[in-house]
Formats: sequence, C-alpha cells, structure tokens
Amino acid sequence: MAKFIFVYHGGKEPEGEEEYARVMDAWSSWLGSAGESLVDGGHPVGMSTTVLPGGRAENNGGANPISGYSLVEVADTDAAVAYARGCPILDEGGSIEIAECFDM
Repeated sequence: MAKFIFVYHGGKEPEGEEEYARVMDAWSSWLGSAGESLVDGGHPVGMSTTVLPGGRAENNGGANPISGYSLVEVADTDAAVAYARGCPILDEGGSIEIAECFDM
C-alpha cells in the first residue's frame, strides 16, 4: 500500500445553510467511503503564502492556489485516481492533484 496526498484546487464556497449542509454531507459520504484507506481527511485551507528564492514572500496563493487536502493509503496511483473521481469538489468545478508520499 502507498500513501497519496490529494491536493484540492478551486471549487466554490457554499451559499447559505442548506447548500452548506448538502456540501458537507457529500464530503462526509465520500470521505467515509474510503473506509480504513483514509489516513487523514484533511481540511480546507486559507490563502497560501509562497516563499520564493531569496526569501521574498508573496501572499497571493501562487499560480494554482490550494483549497484543501486529504491523505489516503491505497494500492497504487490507479486506485487513488479511481477514488478521486467520486470527490464532490469535481461537481463544484474544482480539481484534484494526486501525488504519492514517500517515507524518509
């Protein structure tokens, strides 16, 4: 088994309590479907700061700002992609970047 980080980009903020509840239910259901493969359900994140060579920092979120992350443990990249295809962020116009995490 390998660990994969899912980095979420985009999506949109729910408007109103009803939409918020619907979105949270969708995320809870999707994350729950991972069962024991879910290592860390992650969290949404705020605006990022990019530290550039020379130490200069930019508070602009970078070229493709992240909106959250999760960590799963599955057999391989194909299994990670298959699981990611059900993520609610895809229904909200967002995308998911997947990368294997290596122990050091």
